[in-house]
Amino acid sequence: VEFLYCDLASMKSIRQFVQRFKAKNCPLHVLVNNAGVMLVPEKKTEDGFEEHFGLNYLGHFLLTNLLLDTLKQSGTHSHNARIITVSSATHYVGKLHLNDLQSRCSYSPHGAYAQSKLALVLFTYRLQHLLTANGSHVTANVVDPGVVNTELYKHVSWVVKVAKWMTAWLFFKTPEEGASTTIFAAVSPEMEGAGGCYLYNEERTKSADVAYDEELQRRLWTESCKMVGISDKSGRVP
Repeated sequence: VEFLYCDLASMKSIRQFVQRFKAKNCPLHVLVNNAGVMLVPEKKTEDGFEEHFGLNYLGHFLLTNLLLDTLKQSGTHSHNARIITVSSATHYVGKLHLNDLQSRCSYSPHGAYAQSKLALVLFTYRLQHLLTANGSHVTANVVDPGVVNTELYKHVSWVVKVAKWMTAWLFFKTPEEGASTTIFAAVSPEMEGAGGCYLYNEERTKSADVAYDEELQRRLWTESCKMVGISDKSGRVP
């Protein structure tokens, strides 16, 4: 195991990380996008992005795109490279505000978090479409880990914290249990060659209807490219 530092809330840090990783000339068979914050007070990243959208979504969008060429080189016909992105059931109530992705008009921690998680699902589906169109040996899937007992809940109200403390053993998954679907997506032979799936409890299931809107997927992708400063190479792909 080797550790390389990467701050997903910093576009500069992400670019530096990718540089250091590529300098090692290692193959990349599995990329798990799992960083995140939840229900944080209104705050901006160093690049000026609303923190949920900047860290949860844009950081992973940039990281994945900068590593795509390595992933494509690493995948083969019989062993695809795999991209697994961790979303949340919260995406079902999320709304994507393309005219206000930074939640400047009216900030709601719940709304901003849900939007970032919906964006991750839309991103995964669009990414898989592009990978398939290019004939790449790479798959992209999105995972709902369930309700997991982690430090993500540190910004909830004290009432929720007390309720969580009292019921965690009954209703919450342990971190190990929460990781099981991500691990399944990363290594299971059942998922070989399968992309564009939404997984929960190691099973393929249906995401929110809006996540299948291909026009919304395209528009979010194009806007995301502008925001992180990379060229939109998907323009030639329908």
